[in-house]
Amino acid sequence: MRPQPLAACFALAFALTFGAAQADPSSDAPAVPTTPAPAVTGNVEAGRTLAYTCQGCHGLTGYKNAYPSYRVPKIGGQSSAYLTQALMEYRQGKRKHPTMQAQSMSFSAQEIADLSAYLSTLK
Repeated sequence: MRPQPLAACFALAFALTFGAAQADPSSDAPAVPTTPAPAVTGNVEAGRTLAYTCQGCHGLTGYKNAYPSYRVPKIGGQSSAYLTQALMEYRQGKRKHPTMQAQSMSFSAQEIADLSAYLSTLK
């Protein structure tokens, strides 16, 4: 059996998780109202530990890029809100970069908030 591509696995997991939660229009049961997830507050110290994965490309210490032929944006000192939005957009596929999409998928919402909180404190 040929293994499924990673994107197909994510699509299947998403459909199984969220597709089953939708109300069946032919059902007599009332739809359960959805409430937005509570805002996540970032922990700077937890973000410091997670940020090691960012340093290889974004070179936070002195901003030395590991890949000199490829322009990597400076993320140290960016606003927490911007960093959170960018990582979430990579997760959702709104921003296209394979490495960043993979990195963002490996973090939970809390870890993204932690990373954003820490990176925003750097100058």
